[in-house]
Amino acid sequence: MEADLLRFATAGSVDDGKSTLIGRLLFDSKSLFSDQLESVERVSRERGDQYTDLSLLTDGLRAEREQGITIDVAYRYFATPRRKFIIADTPGHIQYTRNMVTGASTADVALILVDARKGMTEQSRRHAFIATLLGVPHMVVCVNKMDLVDWSEEVFEGIRREFAEFATRLRLRDLTFIPLSALSGDNVVTRSANMPWFDGAPLLSHLERLHVASDRNLVDVRFPVQYVVRPQSHEHRDYRGYAGTVASGVLKPGDRIRALPAGLETEIASIETADGPVAEAYPPMAVTITLKDEIDISRGDMLCRPNNVPAVMQDIDAQVCWMDESASLATGKTYAIKHTTRWARAVVKQIDYRIDINTLHRVEGVDGLALNEIGRIRLRSTKPLFVDPYLTNRQTGAFILVDESTNRTVAAGMIVGESAA
Repeated sequence: MEADLLRFATAGSVDDGKSTLIGRLLFDSKSLFSDQLESVERVSRERGDQYTDLSLLTDGLRAEREQGITIDVAYRYFATPRRKFIIADTPGHIQYTRNMVTGASTADVALILVDARKGMTEQSRRHAFIATLLGVPHMVVCVNKMDLVDWSEEVFEGIRREFAEFATRLRLRDLTFIPLSALSGDNVVTRSANMPWFDGAPLLSHLERLHVASDRNLVDVRFPVQYVVRPQSHEHRDYRGYAGTVASGVLKPGDRIRALPAGLETEIASIETADGPVAEAYPPMAVTITLKDEIDISRGDMLCRPNNVPAVMQDIDAQVCWMDESASLATGKTYAIKHTTRWARAVVKQIDYRIDINTLHRVEGVDGLALNEIGRIRLRSTKPLFVDPYLTNRQTGAFILVDESTNRTVAAGMIVGESAA
């Protein structure tokens, strides 16, 4: 049986040890090439470090290495006999919150690092809130640098109680606490002899055994059409296929489907991949679907079940994280909106409130959202979008806003429901 894939994102305040933890995971799980390790050891020696700085394995930009911080999202892949992993190492600085949103948006697990000496910080709360806002189903709070507080159970329990109290205000399905030291490797891959009072599994064992298959939505069939395949050849003169990535649900040849926005129904004739026909398709497979009847379907349309269709709407109620430092989001502004494979234009009708990340309180009466701010807004799009609430479907419940004058992505949005017209 092929090992399944787990995506996890690290988050937390600056210097909480996120990059060092990932370096330790790669090192202790034997996922490093010898030349990578030699390079890190050499750079550490040249800088006069007293020990090999494992954070250099993920901090690739020169500015990051010189300052000892992470700025961009760094992705790393490693595997154990039980499971494959993709890690997103996200930055801790407040001005890079948008980068953290990018890294956590596809994650199955969020690792929130907390410095045992400092305890909960504003940034720890911010990242925990963003992770739940992005629908990350599992959260692991790693209380790091336990070696600097003499492996104190009292310190760990204090942080656990404080975080658990804060978490009662969040939508959290699964929360785990692990005390560790990324620098020395305690409780990262192997159990720590320095913390006999902790009877839980070390971090890697926990991640290997975490059940994530049930987090996928296999009920609501959603297939956004990305490309219409029409080969210009004598061999496939009448071939017409619809290529895309399965967003949710399971598709099989012979299934009845409805094409949106036309509303016409037909049956699936075949499902093909680069390796040939398959008996079924499920997320996140990239496939080409052929239909028994010729229906006018183009890029941006969606295939779904006749009795289970997404909401077709133009008035969108959503929470957004604003990502543009040069301009703020304001009522009346128009942006390009990309939802699944569909592009349209959308105008901001109303800003309901901004969320204070520290208190989670709603700040009403705001006239705009600045960089890294999160708020609830109402949009009106020029074309109908085929949406589900983000909490039930992360693929069809998400969108981005693009500034048409600069072509920059300025916001990431999560659909709450239909706004009042």
